[in-house]
Formats: sequence, structure tokens, C-alpha cells
Amino acid sequence: QVQLVESGGGLVQQGGSLRLSCAASGRIFSINAMGWYRQAPGKQRELVATITPGGATKYEEFVKGRFTISRDNAKNTVYLQMNSLKPDDTAVYYCNANIKERFRSISRDYWGQGTQVTVSS
Repeated sequence: QVQLVESGGGLVQQGGSLRLSCAASGRIFSINAMGWYRQAPGKQRELVATITPGGATKYEEFVKGRFTISRDNAKNTVYLQMNSLKPDDTAVYYCNANIKERFRSISRDYWGQGTQVTVSS
């Protein structure tokens, strides 16, 4: 089995910063793309940013210039550095990873349990 465990959420004032981490563990053979999504109350889950194993990144427009996604392949961990936070960034943040388990022929998506980020005005 594979698990994704997130950490780093919390309450921060507008303009502040937080750093989220998500560590994958278990019977991992390889990890493809990793990413962060978020879901605000009453809204659908939306993509925030993704990163490939080689470090290529993509960001949604609403976080460009403020958030930075990175990963440590040796630690099977993905990070999200969030700066200049706004109240609109308040949401539960989920990490996602496309992982191939040992002894399995195909990869599949896994999700973390989510971590709450609250930005006060």
C-alpha cells in the first residue's frame, strides 16, 4: 500500500506565508507527477500546481508568482511554498501523486488526507 501524509497547514494573516509538505511512503516503485489541489467550502476541488520527476512545473494563474512547488525525489516528498497569502486562498489543500507500486504493472493516483489553510484578513 501507499500513503501520502501532508503537514504544514494552519492559520496565517493576509500577506503571510506557509509551507506545505507531503511525503509518500509504502511499496513505491516510482513516482510520476506530483501536485497540489485545493477545495474551498462550497466549491469544487481545483488544481493549484504540478511538478514532474524532472522538476518541470505548472501553476494555475491564480497562484503564479506567489506559490512555488518543489519536490525531493530521494525523500518522495513534494512541497508547496505559499507566499503573499490572501483570504481567497483559504481551503483544504490536498497533495496528489501518480505512483507505481512495486509488483504492479500500472500506476495510479493517490491522495493525501488534506490539510487546512486559513488566511485571515
